[in-house]
Amino acid sequence: MTLSGLAKQFRSGIVDNNPVLIQLLGMCPTLATTTSVSNAIGMGLAATVVLTCSNILISLLRKFIPKQVRIAVFIVIISGFVTAVELLMKAYFYELYGALGIFLPLIVVNCIILARAEAFASKNPVLPSAIDGLSCGIGFTLALIVVASIRELLGNGTFLGFQVFGENYPAAVVFILPAGAFLTLGCVIAAVQTLKNKADAKKSEKEAVAEAVANAAQAAAKEVQE
Repeated sequence: MTLSGLAKQFRSGIVDNNPVLIQLLGMCPTLATTTSVSNAIGMGLAATVVLTCSNILISLLRKFIPKQVRIAVFIVIISGFVTAVELLMKAYFYELYGALGIFLPLIVVNCIILARAEAFASKNPVLPSAIDGLSCGIGFTLALIVVASIRELLGNGTFLGFQVFGENYPAAVVFILPAGAFLTLGCVIAAVQTLKNKADAKKSEKEAVAEAVANAAQAAAKEVQE
Protein backbone atom coordinates (compact mmCIF):
# COMPACT_ATOMS: atom_id res chain seq x y z
CA MET A 1 0.00 0.00 0.00
CA THR A 2 1.31 3.45 -0.97
CA LEU A 3 1.91 6.32 1.45
CA SER A 4 -1.14 8.17 0.12
CA GLY A 5 -3.20 5.03 0.58
CA LEU A 6 -2.07 4.71 4.19
CA ALA A 7 -2.87 8.39 4.80
CA LYS A 8 -6.33 7.93 3.30
CA GLN A 9 -6.88 4.87 5.47
CA PHE A 10 -5.79 6.78 8.58
CA ARG A 11 -8.23 9.60 7.78
CA SER A 12 -11.00 7.10 7.10
CA GLY A 13 -11.02 5.69 10.63
CA ILE A 14 -11.07 9.14 12.20
CA VAL A 15 -13.37 11.12 9.89
CA ASP A 16 -14.91 9.39 6.89
CA ASN A 17 -15.86 6.13 8.65
CA ASN A 18 -15.73 7.11 12.31
CA PRO A 19 -16.82 3.95 14.19
CA VAL A 20 -19.23 5.83 16.47
CA LEU A 21 -20.47 8.85 14.54
CA ILE A 22 -20.68 7.27 11.06
CA GLN A 23 -20.85 3.47 11.51
CA LEU A 24 -22.78 3.67 14.82
CA LEU A 25 -20.67 0.98 16.50
CA GLY A 26 -19.65 0.81 20.15
CA MET A 27 -22.80 2.52 21.41
CA CYS A 28 -22.75 0.84 24.83
CA PRO A 29 -19.40 2.26 26.09
CA THR A 30 -20.14 5.55 24.32
CA LEU A 31 -23.35 6.02 26.28
CA ALA A 32 -22.11 4.63 29.59
CA THR A 33 -18.61 6.09 30.03
CA THR A 34 -19.10 9.67 28.78
CA THR A 35 -20.32 11.21 32.04
CA SER A 36 -16.95 12.97 32.25
CA VAL A 37 -14.12 13.77 29.85
CA SER A 38 -11.55 11.94 31.98
CA ASN A 39 -13.59 8.73 31.78
CA ALA A 40 -13.97 9.17 28.02
CA ILE A 41 -10.22 9.64 27.53
CA GLY A 42 -9.46 6.60 29.68
CA MET A 43 -11.90 4.35 27.84
CA GLY A 44 -10.81 5.67 24.44
CA LEU A 45 -7.10 5.14 25.09
CA ALA A 46 -7.69 1.66 26.52
CA ALA A 47 -9.74 0.67 23.46
CA THR A 48 -7.14 2.20 21.12
CA VAL A 49 -4.30 0.19 22.67
CA VAL A 50 -6.30 -3.04 22.51
CA LEU A 51 -7.50 -2.33 18.96
CA THR A 52 -4.04 -1.53 17.62
CA CYS A 53 -2.24 -4.42 19.35
CA SER A 54 -4.90 -7.00 18.48
CA ASN A 55 -4.93 -5.86 14.84
CA ILE A 56 -1.15 -6.29 14.65
CA LEU A 57 -1.13 -9.76 16.20
CA ILE A 58 -4.13 -11.00 14.21
CA SER A 59 -2.49 -9.74 11.00
CA LEU A 60 0.71 -11.57 11.88
CA LEU A 61 -1.18 -14.81 12.53
CA ARG A 62 -3.80 -14.45 9.80
CA LYS A 63 -2.35 -17.24 7.64
CA PHE A 64 -2.20 -19.68 10.56
CA ILE A 65 -5.69 -19.14 12.02
CA PRO A 66 -8.23 -21.70 10.75
CA LYS A 67 -11.31 -20.02 9.30
CA GLN A 68 -13.64 -22.27 11.28
CA VAL A 69 -12.42 -20.94 14.66
CA ARG A 70 -11.28 -17.46 13.69
CA ILE A 71 -13.84 -15.59 15.83
CA ALA A 72 -12.92 -17.60 18.93
CA VAL A 73 -9.22 -16.98 18.26
CA PHE A 74 -9.86 -13.25 17.78
CA ILE A 75 -11.66 -13.07 21.13
CA VAL A 76 -8.82 -14.92 22.90
CA ILE A 77 -6.23 -12.51 21.43
CA ILE A 78 -8.33 -9.46 22.27
CA SER A 79 -9.02 -10.70 25.80
CA GLY A 80 -5.28 -11.08 26.42
CA PHE A 81 -4.62 -7.45 25.56
CA VAL A 82 -7.69 -6.31 27.52
CA THR A 83 -6.43 -8.16 30.60
CA ALA A 84 -3.01 -6.52 30.26
CA VAL A 85 -4.55 -3.04 29.92
CA GLU A 86 -6.90 -3.72 32.83
CA LEU A 87 -4.06 -4.80 35.12
CA LEU A 88 -1.93 -1.78 34.18
CA MET A 89 -4.83 0.58 34.76
CA LYS A 90 -5.62 -1.10 38.07
CA ALA A 91 -2.00 -0.67 39.16
CA TYR A 92 -1.40 2.92 38.06
CA PHE A 93 -4.83 4.53 37.50
CA TYR A 94 -7.01 2.86 40.09
CA GLU A 95 -9.53 5.72 40.35
CA LEU A 96 -10.13 5.64 36.59
CA TYR A 97 -10.23 1.84 36.71
CA GLY A 98 -13.01 2.05 39.31
CA ALA A 99 -14.92 4.67 37.32
CA LEU A 100 -14.94 2.61 34.13
CA GLY A 101 -16.01 -0.50 36.03
CA ILE A 102 -17.43 -3.40 34.04
CA PHE A 103 -17.06 -1.55 30.73
CA LEU A 104 -13.30 -2.04 30.78
CA PRO A 105 -13.35 -5.87 30.57
CA LEU A 106 -16.28 -5.61 28.14
CA ILE A 107 -13.82 -4.21 25.59
CA VAL A 108 -13.27 -7.90 24.79
CA VAL A 109 -16.61 -8.02 22.96
CA ASN A 110 -16.58 -4.44 21.69
CA CYS A 111 -18.06 -4.66 18.19
CA ILE A 112 -15.55 -2.10 16.86
CA ILE A 113 -12.57 -4.30 17.74
CA LEU A 114 -14.18 -7.51 16.49
CA ALA A 115 -15.31 -5.78 13.30
CA ARG A 116 -11.83 -4.49 12.45
CA ALA A 117 -10.27 -7.86 13.27
CA GLU A 118 -12.69 -9.69 10.99
CA ALA A 119 -13.02 -7.14 8.19
CA PHE A 120 -9.45 -5.82 7.98
CA ALA A 121 -6.69 -7.29 10.16
CA SER A 122 -7.40 -10.90 9.15
CA LYS A 123 -7.05 -9.98 5.45
CA ASN A 124 -4.24 -7.40 5.34
CA PRO A 125 -0.51 -7.01 6.19
CA VAL A 126 0.76 -5.71 9.52
CA LEU A 127 1.37 -2.02 8.72
CA PRO A 128 -2.05 -1.29 7.20
CA SER A 129 -3.67 -3.27 10.04
CA ALA A 130 -1.80 -1.24 12.66
CA ILE A 131 -2.82 2.03 11.00
CA ASP A 132 -6.40 0.82 10.72
CA GLY A 133 -6.51 -0.04 14.43
CA LEU A 134 -4.85 3.22 15.47
CA SER A 135 -7.11 5.39 13.30
CA CYS A 136 -10.31 3.66 14.44
CA GLY A 137 -9.15 3.92 18.05
CA ILE A 138 -8.45 7.64 17.69
CA GLY A 139 -11.82 8.14 15.98
CA PHE A 140 -13.53 6.28 18.82
CA THR A 141 -11.68 8.34 21.42
CA LEU A 142 -12.51 11.66 19.75
CA ALA A 143 -16.19 10.72 19.53
CA LEU A 144 -16.21 9.87 23.24
CA ILE A 145 -14.50 13.15 24.11
CA VAL A 146 -17.00 15.21 22.09
CA VAL A 147 -20.00 13.54 23.75
CA ALA A 148 -18.42 13.66 27.21
CA SER A 149 -17.46 17.33 26.86
CA ILE A 150 -21.07 18.31 26.14
CA ARG A 151 -22.45 16.13 28.93
CA GLU A 152 -19.94 17.28 31.55
CA LEU A 153 -20.20 20.97 30.64
CA LEU A 154 -24.00 21.05 30.64
CA GLY A 155 -24.51 18.48 33.39
CA ASN A 156 -21.92 19.69 35.90
CA GLY A 157 -20.59 22.98 34.54
CA THR A 158 -17.08 21.52 34.57
CA PHE A 159 -14.46 20.31 32.12
CA LEU A 160 -11.95 17.68 33.27
CA GLY A 161 -13.14 18.45 36.79
CA PHE A 162 -12.40 22.20 36.58
CA GLN A 163 -15.29 24.63 37.10
CA VAL A 164 -16.10 26.45 33.85
CA PHE A 165 -19.44 28.21 34.34
CA GLY A 166 -18.99 29.23 37.98
CA GLU A 167 -20.31 27.82 41.23
CA ASN A 168 -23.81 29.23 40.73
CA TYR A 169 -24.34 27.49 37.39
CA PRO A 170 -27.76 25.73 37.41
CA ALA A 171 -26.52 22.30 36.31
CA ALA A 172 -28.74 20.40 33.86
CA VAL A 173 -28.44 17.09 35.68
CA VAL A 174 -30.31 15.26 32.93
CA PHE A 175 -27.16 15.35 30.79
CA ILE A 176 -25.23 13.11 33.17
CA LEU A 177 -28.13 10.66 33.37
CA PRO A 178 -28.77 7.88 30.80
CA ALA A 179 -31.42 9.98 29.06
CA GLY A 180 -28.87 12.76 28.58
CA ALA A 181 -26.45 10.29 27.00
CA PHE A 182 -28.99 9.30 24.34
CA LEU A 183 -29.98 12.94 23.73
CA THR A 184 -26.40 14.18 23.42
CA LEU A 185 -25.23 11.33 21.20
CA GLY A 186 -28.26 11.73 18.93
CA CYS A 187 -27.63 15.46 18.50
CA VAL A 188 -23.91 14.93 17.80
CA ILE A 189 -24.61 12.22 15.21
CA ALA A 190 -27.27 14.42 13.56
CA ALA A 191 -24.82 17.33 13.36
CA VAL A 192 -22.06 15.14 11.91
CA GLN A 193 -24.41 13.61 9.33
CA THR A 194 -25.62 17.07 8.30
CA LEU A 195 -22.05 18.27 7.75
CA LYS A 196 -21.19 15.06 5.91
CA ASN A 197 -24.21 15.39 3.61
CA LYS A 198 -23.30 18.99 2.79
CA ALA A 199 -19.70 17.99 2.05
CA ASP A 200 -20.86 15.10 -0.16
CA ALA A 201 -23.26 17.43 -2.00
CA LYS A 202 -20.48 19.96 -2.69
CA LYS A 203 -18.19 17.17 -3.87
CA SER A 204 -20.87 15.81 -6.20
CA GLU A 205 -21.52 19.31 -7.54
CA LYS A 206 -17.82 19.86 -8.26
CA GLU A 207 -17.57 16.47 -9.98
CA ALA A 208 -20.64 17.28 -12.09
CA VAL A 209 -19.16 20.66 -13.14
CA ALA A 210 -15.81 19.02 -13.96
CA GLU A 211 -17.57 16.34 -16.01
CA ALA A 212 -19.62 18.96 -17.86
CA VAL A 213 -16.48 20.98 -18.66
CA ALA A 214 -14.71 17.83 -19.89
CA ASN A 215 -17.66 16.89 -22.09
CA ALA A 216 -17.83 20.41 -23.52
CA ALA A 217 -14.10 20.33 -24.26
CA GLN A 218 -14.43 16.98 -26.01
CA ALA A 219 -17.39 18.25 -28.07
CA ALA A 220 -15.44 21.37 -29.07
CA ALA A 221 -12.41 19.30 -30.06
CA LYS A 222 -14.62 16.98 -32.13
CA GLU A 223 -16.18 19.94 -33.97
CA VAL A 224 -12.72 21.36 -34.73
CA GLN A 225 -11.61 18.01 -36.15
CA GLU A 226 -14.70 17.80 -38.33
